[in-house]
Amino acid sequence: MLETAILDGRHQKMEDDSKPALAPVGSDSSASDDARNWSEERRVQDLKCTTSNTREWACSWSAPLGVSPGTVKDICIKDRFHSCRRLETTNVKIPALSPGDHEVTINYLNGFQSKFTLNEKDVSLVPDTPEILDLSADFFTSSLELKWNDKGSALPHPSNATWEVKVLQNPRREPVALVSLNTVLSGKDTVHHWNWTSDLPLQCATHSVSIRWHVDYPHFSGYKGWSDWSPLKNISWTRNTETNVFPQDKVVLAGSNMTICCMSPTKVLSGQIGNTFRPLIHLYGETVAIHILNIPVSANSGTNIIFSTDDDVYGTVIFAGYPPDVPQKLSCETHDLKEIICSWNPGRITGLVGPRNTEYTLLESISGKSAVFFRFEELANETYWLSLQMLPDQEIHNFTLTGRNPLGQAESAIVINITERVAPHVPISLKVKDINSAFVTLSWYLPGNFTKINLLCQIEICKANAKKEVRNATIKGAEDSTYHVAVDKLTPYTIYTFRVRCSSETFWKWSRWSNEKRHLTTEATPSKGPDTWREWSSDRKNLIIYWKPLPINEANGKILAYNISCSSNEETQSLSEILDPQHRAEIQLNKNDYIISVVARNSAGSSPPSKIATMEIPNDDVTVEQAVGIGNRIFLTWRHNPNMTCDYVIKWCNSSRSEPCLLDWIKVPSNSTETVIESDQFQPGVRYNFYLYGCTSQGYQLLRSIIGYIEELAPVVAPNFTVEDTSADSILVKWDDIPVEELRGFLRGYLFYFQKGERDTPKTRILEPDHSDIKLKNITDISQKTLRIADLQGKTSYHLVLRAYTHGGLGPEKSMFVVTKENSVGLIIAILIPVAVAVLVGVVTSILCYRKREWIKETFYPDIPNPENCKALQFQKSVCEGSNAKTLEMNPCTPNNVEVLESRSIVPKIEDTEIVSPVAERPGESAEADPENHVVVSYCPPIIEEEINPATDEAGGASQVVYIDVQSMYQPQAKPEEEQDIDPVVVAGYKPQMRLPINPAVEDAMAEDEADKTGGYRPQANVNTWNLVSPDSPRSTDSNNEAVTFGSPCSVNSRQFLIPPKDEDSPKSNGGGWSFTNFFQNKPND
Repeated sequence: MLETAILDGRHQKMEDDSKPALAPVGSDSSASDDARNWSEERRVQDLKCTTSNTREWACSWSAPLGVSPGTVKDICIKDRFHSCRRLETTNVKIPALSPGDHEVTINYLNGFQSKFTLNEKDVSLVPDTPEILDLSADFFTSSLELKWNDKGSALPHPSNATWEVKVLQNPRREPVALVSLNTVLSGKDTVHHWNWTSDLPLQCATHSVSIRWHVDYPHFSGYKGWSDWSPLKNISWTRNTETNVFPQDKVVLAGSNMTICCMSPTKVLSGQIGNTFRPLIHLYGETVAIHILNIPVSANSGTNIIFSTDDDVYGTVIFAGYPPDVPQKLSCETHDLKEIICSWNPGRITGLVGPRNTEYTLLESISGKSAVFFRFEELANETYWLSLQMLPDQEIHNFTLTGRNPLGQAESAIVINITERVAPHVPISLKVKDINSAFVTLSWYLPGNFTKINLLCQIEICKANAKKEVRNATIKGAEDSTYHVAVDKLTPYTIYTFRVRCSSETFWKWSRWSNEKRHLTTEATPSKGPDTWREWSSDRKNLIIYWKPLPINEANGKILAYNISCSSNEETQSLSEILDPQHRAEIQLNKNDYIISVVARNSAGSSPPSKIATMEIPNDDVTVEQAVGIGNRIFLTWRHNPNMTCDYVIKWCNSSRSEPCLLDWIKVPSNSTETVIESDQFQPGVRYNFYLYGCTSQGYQLLRSIIGYIEELAPVVAPNFTVEDTSADSILVKWDDIPVEELRGFLRGYLFYFQKGERDTPKTRILEPDHSDIKLKNITDISQKTLRIADLQGKTSYHLVLRAYTHGGLGPEKSMFVVTKENSVGLIIAILIPVAVAVLVGVVTSILCYRKREWIKETFYPDIPNPENCKALQFQKSVCEGSNAKTLEMNPCTPNNVEVLESRSIVPKIEDTEIVSPVAERPGESAEADPENHVVVSYCPPIIEEEINPATDEAGGASQVVYIDVQSMYQPQAKPEEEQDIDPVVVAGYKPQMRLPINPAVEDAMAEDEADKTGGYRPQANVNTWNLVSPDSPRSTDSNNEAVTFGSPCSVNSRQFLIPPKDEDSPKSNGGGWSFTNFFQNKPND
């Protein structure tokens, strides 16, 4: 077995000085000379013994100090022969000593003598330096082959040998690999071979190889050491091509690493694999390399490697893939026992195509035949196959399938008995031949040499509406023959489909099915008579006979006609022949105790007759019952009746059809007490009538009458209802029945909803339970057809809704709006109550107004004082003596600046009038006033008459202005500082008009503001009715119009003081306003 180790740059070498030394035993020198003895003893330690073949020992030592190496006299070894050997050097070769200690004596010419003990354990086994026989190179694969001889005949055997092979790369001689190999020495010279593949192409550098070895002889107890390295053996490439990049077109394992070198005469600038650049590795000179890791699977065209220089480009192509996978599912079989076909799955795709794709070789080792499979493309999940011709008498075959590509090979083997691996070809030429109506013969042709085996064939038989039937047949094999098989137990007049497949009797695989063959079997006589029933017409004069067509498996052919006959105790007569497909006959009978027979006929013959009695036994105890089915079936039960000896008949029909009612019928044995009626004609929501008849020897008797539904549905229409009567608090409703066709189930009740609602309002969702104003009545008595709704409100609109329901659900709704009649008693009460309340309120109001009449008069209609009776200017002495009393001073009023603009209008327009009274002037004020500003007009009692310049009079007319200083009359004798603090706005009482407004609208607005700020009496503010001239003026005195007054009766133009101002200490008036509490208080008369 070979073991390999990669050199990591450190190289261990066994040194010779590690060999054990010999132990001295004595000396012939003087015992008193200790120094000499010590020196001699020390030098003896240098003696060493080695052997290369365990048969001869080579010993050497160093001469003691002062002794010449050539003065050795002899060496004696005390063994069984106690032999001595004469010599003149310090080394000697002696035969190998037996195991154990041996005394060795070395004698010198000068009389010195050394003794020591020599044992095999002190000897080192060091093999001779190995010799390399040959070193060859395969430059395409970059591999080296080394040959050397172990010279095993010179060494004891058996011995284990360990070899180390060292590979170096020139010119720097760097070790790149150190490989260990193990061999066994057999006692003969053996040439060994060793192959090694270099990561770096061999063309890129010189490679050298050296070896050494180590022998492990188990019977040698001494030290075992390594031999010396052999001389280097070199391999170098001689350039014989213009290629500069190596390797060329190499196939490598995907996922591996590789080194690619470029030997360029100029400097290489870059190296890349595909589109990926790799770092350059400088080897020597201009030779460089790149190292590629984990190479991916190449495309079909390979992967490009490119090196670029300044003036050229070099490259190569590599193909990365996988070695062949082990062939999977290898299987071999034969179709005709003439040729063997083996198939397999190639397994994992290798990724290599073209000439590098996998080649498969199929070898049959017994016959030595082989076949080769190769294709340029590789497809996934594809099955490959090869064929080999069989030898006539060979049954056992041993196949080996080997797949090879440049990366390796894989194989798979199989051993088979070919007679057990037969999968015949598809049977062809399938034919069918009739024997009778239930028996046919099948025949088919099968190619192949099956003379030595039996065939197992399957016949598949199919007919309409039936399960497939497969029958097996074993047939003796033949060569390229037609095979026959009989098929029986077939149904007459039935279309069958046949097909065949075959295998060997030991069975390996079925062949593929043959083509189908359709065949119609011949007719036979009907096996049964038709199923019959009868019904009397409504006038019971004619008998209607019904029968069902025979099933195909009972008709056994095409029914041509039906023969109808009747019989009684006296006679039997044939009535008529009804051609198919009519299944009904009507005959006239004079009595009802006949036996009717019906016979079906086809081309092969007639069926047995079906008989039925015409007499019907009356039964007065029959009641109508209800039943509901499930799906498309209905379940019926009844009690056993021992009088019924024939059978039971259940007939049914649609209840909406007229009599005689017949849709279908079934017959059940007389020992049955239940049955399930199922029909494709059943429809949900349709009512059916079911009748159960029992058969006796005398005739049929009706036992039960049932109405039922296969499935109940909700009604399709709503009940039609009307309002029969309406009162002030109730409504009477009446409704009609729903027709059976539209009911679609058994009626379970009615749902009646009502609520207040107008006709034009949105429709209420009456089915929602959260509407508390909706009233619901569930009427479960389906015979009830009226309903009175009580406790309603008069003259109110109600929304009425009626719905019918079955177990299938609620039907649609029918609704109407009804208004109840007016309630007269309520109307009278509604009128009397408001009238009584109004009368009561009027009486109470009158009483209160009478008691509070004076207060009402003072509050809402106060007396207005007459200015002529005003005595505001007459002050009593007691009042004037008060410290806070105000004295009316009549100071002359001399205006500083008067500007009067008069127009021809009746009411003069005064603009920009500025009059300043000397009394009203305050100290420190400038006498000069802004002519554009208006100032407050002060009035003084004296009348100042001012004549207007005649020139002015001519232009604008005469004008007099009278100024009455009302403010000065009320101003107390106070300091100018106190006068400045007085706010005329907050003073209560009468306020003179201080400034004449130009616009009446502004006048009114100012009057309203003053009214909000002060309380008490207000002067007339409408200046449009004022006369702006003084009463003493010529215009006033000359006027004969007594209606002309000087201003308002209480205006600022009046000469009389109307209402004296109130001081701050005066009591405030509390009667100036009206409040609701005063209404209930008694106020004494003034």
